[in-house]
Amino acid sequence: MKKIVFIAIFLSFTTIYSQEIQKSITVSGKVIEKKTATAIEFATITLINSSDGKVIVETITDGKGTYSLKITPGKYNIKAEFIGLESSTLENFDLQNNQVLPPFLLEEMPTQLETIEIQTEKTTIEHKLDKKVFNVGSDLVSKGGNAIDILNNVPSVSVNYNGAVSLRGNTGVRILINGKPSVLTANNGLEQIPAENIEKVEVITNPSSKYDSEGTAGIINIILKKNKSKGFGSSVQVTAGIPDNYALGYNVNYKNKKINIFSDLRYRYINFLGKESSSRAIYDDNTIDSYLNGTVDRDRTNRTFTTYFGGDYYFNDKNMITLSYFYRNNTSRSKVDYAFNYLDENRNPERIANAKEAYKEPQTANQIELNYIKTFAKEGQKFTINLQYDFWNDDENESIVEQEIFPVSLPFRALKSRNIESSKDFLFQSDYSLPFNEKSKIEFGIKGEIRRINSDYQAYDNNVAIDSLNNLLHYDERIIGAYVQYGSSIKKLNYLLGLRIEDSNTGSNDKINQFNIDKKYTDFFPTAHFTYEINDVFNLQLSYSRRISRPAFWQLNPFGGIADRRNIRIGNPDLDPVYTNSYELGTLIKWRKFIINPSLYHQFSRNIFEDIRITNPDGFLVEQAINSGTESRIGAEISISYSPLKWLTLNGEMNYYTFEQKGIFNVSDKNFTSKQSTRIKFSTWNFQTNLNYLGATSSGQYNSKSQYWFDLGMGKDIWNERATITLKADNIFDSRISKGLVRGNDYTLDYNFRSVGPRVYATFTYRLNRKKSDRDRLPE
Repeated sequence: MKKIVFIAIFLSFTTIYSQEIQKSITVSGKVIEKKTATAIEFATITLINSSDGKVIVETITDGKGTYSLKITPGKYNIKAEFIGLESSTLENFDLQNNQVLPPFLLEEMPTQLETIEIQTEKTTIEHKLDKKVFNVGSDLVSKGGNAIDILNNVPSVSVNYNGAVSLRGNTGVRILINGKPSVLTANNGLEQIPAENIEKVEVITNPSSKYDSEGTAGIINIILKKNKSKGFGSSVQVTAGIPDNYALGYNVNYKNKKINIFSDLRYRYINFLGKESSSRAIYDDNTIDSYLNGTVDRDRTNRTFTTYFGGDYYFNDKNMITLSYFYRNNTSRSKVDYAFNYLDENRNPERIANAKEAYKEPQTANQIELNYIKTFAKEGQKFTINLQYDFWNDDENESIVEQEIFPVSLPFRALKSRNIESSKDFLFQSDYSLPFNEKSKIEFGIKGEIRRINSDYQAYDNNVAIDSLNNLLHYDERIIGAYVQYGSSIKKLNYLLGLRIEDSNTGSNDKINQFNIDKKYTDFFPTAHFTYEINDVFNLQLSYSRRISRPAFWQLNPFGGIADRRNIRIGNPDLDPVYTNSYELGTLIKWRKFIINPSLYHQFSRNIFEDIRITNPDGFLVEQAINSGTESRIGAEISISYSPLKWLTLNGEMNYYTFEQKGIFNVSDKNFTSKQSTRIKFSTWNFQTNLNYLGATSSGQYNSKSQYWFDLGMGKDIWNERATITLKADNIFDSRISKGLVRGNDYTLDYNFRSVGPRVYATFTYRLNRKKSDRDRLPE
C-alpha cells in the first residue's frame, strides 16, 4: 500500500507540472561580478510583473553565469541577486519578442552593521544530467565540525556511530575528494577534514562512465574550497568545545598572474565518550541455557596535525601545472572498561569478569600530487593529467588486563596485540573532453591504480605468542580502466551515453601460506542518462548504471584486535565483489519559491556483503563479512526546499524503500528516513536547526531500532565580515542511540550504543585580506 501511495505522489507531481505553458517568448542573459569580470553561478533571476509586483517566475544561472526564461509577452522588472553582492534590476522592461538582455553587473554589497539587511541564500540543490549538487557553504550546523557532520546533513546520506557512510540506506558508497580517491578518506580520515573546508557535496546515485565504477550505492564527491583571488590572503580558525574539542587552523595563499602558492596547517584535539551494553541469551535446543550481559565504557581521544602546501604555475592562459603535498599525523588513544556477567537460566550470577584496555594507534599519511590542465580556444575542450602517490602507516597497539572476580578471584590475564599496517598507492588518470558544438561533446579517458597493503600482526597471551594469529599478510590490487561517453540533445531531450571497462587483479598471500588468493576479472559498466525538459519549471530524468563494490581491506584482513574476546571480528580474504544494476526516474520542479525533487529507484545486487555472527567452541561470538546472496530494493525519495521569505529557507527530505534479500538469509523489510532543516539568515546573523530520523529496519541477522537526533547552530559576522563567530550544538537531547537485536542459531543478542551527551562548541574565524566569499586552498 505504501508503494502505491509514493507512486501516486510522484505521478501527481508530473500531472500538476507537466502541462506546457502557453505560447511564450524566450528571454536570456548573463550575470557577471563587476570587479573581477567573472561569471556568477547560482545567481537568482526573478521576473516580476511591473503592474502588480507579483513574482512570475524565478531561475538560477548555470556554471557560465547564463540563464534563460520562457514567458508571455509583457512589461516586467527583471532582478538579479547573489549573496554578498548588490542586487540589480531592469525596471519596466517591455518584452515582446525573443531577446538577449544586457548583462547584469553585480558589485560588492557595502556592510552596515547598524542595519539588518536581508540577503539571498545560495541554492541548496542543483540538478545536473548525472548528479545532484548540495551546496553546504552556509550550513551552520556543520561549522566547527568535520566532514562526517557535513555528510549527516546532506539529503540521502547518513553516517552511523562507527563512521560507516550510507546513501539511501546502502553502505556500498564510493567517497571521492575533488573527483579522485584520496588518502583523506582512509583510516577514519573524514573525521580529520574540517567542515569549513568543504564547499559542496556531489551526490551521484547513478554515476556516468567518467567516474569509477566502484560503489554500488553511488558516489559521494566532496569538493574542497579553493582560493581564486589574486594577491595575499590568509585566515585563522579557532574551535573550542565540550566535551573536549579544540582546533587551530591557519591557511595562507599568494597569487599573481603566473603563480599561486598555498599552504594550510591544522591541529585538532577531540574527545569521544561512549557507552555500550549488551545482553546475550544462549540457547540449547530452543531453550534458554544461560545469559551473558556486558557493558563497555569508552574514552577515546584523537590528536591530529595536518599540513598541506603546494603551488600552481600558469605557463599561459591555456596551460597550468600544480604540484602539492599533504601530510597527516593522527594519534588515537582509548581507555576502555569492560564488565561481563555470566548468568544462569534464572538470571542468577555464576561468574563475573572485568577487563581494562589501553589502546594507542599512531597514524601517518602522505599524498603527493602532480596535475596538468590544458584548455583550448574552443569552449569546453579540455585535457588533464593527474599523477598521485599515497603512502601511509598505521600502528595499532592493544594491551588488555582481564580478571575473573566472582565466584573466586583468579590471577590476572594479560593480552597484547600489535598490528603494523602500511600502504603504497599509485594512481594515474587522464581525461579529454571535446565538444563538437553547443549541444554535443565526447569525453574519454584512462585510469590506473596500483596498491599494496601490508599487515604485520602479533598477539600474546601472558607474554606467550599466539601462533594461530601471528602472521604477515600482503594484499595487492591493480585496477586499469578506460571510458568513453557521448552527450547531446534532440530538441528538449538531453542524453549522455557511456561505457567503462575495468580490468581488476586483486589477491592476498601471507608469510605462513595460510592464504593464497588471486582474483582476476574484466567487467563492462554501461551508463545512460536522459533528461526531458518539459518546460522552465519541470523536467524528467531517467538513468541507468552498472556498478561494483570491491571489499575493503578491513573486510578482508583476517587479523584484528582481541580486546573483547567475547565479541571478535575477523576479515574474510575470499570475499567477492558486489555487482549492482541501478535504475532511477526523477524530476526537478522549480516553481516560484519551491524546489521539489522526487524520484523513484530500483537496485538489484548480487554477492551482497552481510555480516554474520557465529558462536565459536569457546562460546564467544565471531563476526565476519560474507557474500550472502542477492538483494532487490525499490524506493521513493523526495526533497523539498521552500523559501517563503528571503530570510527563511525550509528544507525537507524523505526516503522510503522496501527490499528483499535471498540466499543465506531470506529477509523482506522496509525502511523510512527523513531530515528537516530550517535556516534563518540576515545580513550578519544566521540560525539553523536540523532534525534527523532513521527508521527501524532488518538485514541478515540484524534488526535495528529507530533513532532521531536534533542539532542547531547560530553565527554572526563581525568587523565588516573580517571575522565570523559560530556556535553549534549536536545531539541536543542525547537521543542518538543505536539499539537492536541480533539473531543467531543458538543465541539472541540485544545491544545498545550511544555517544555520551550532546556536543557543544564554538568556532572563531578571522580573515586577513580576504572576503567571506574567498576560498581557502585545500588538498585535492
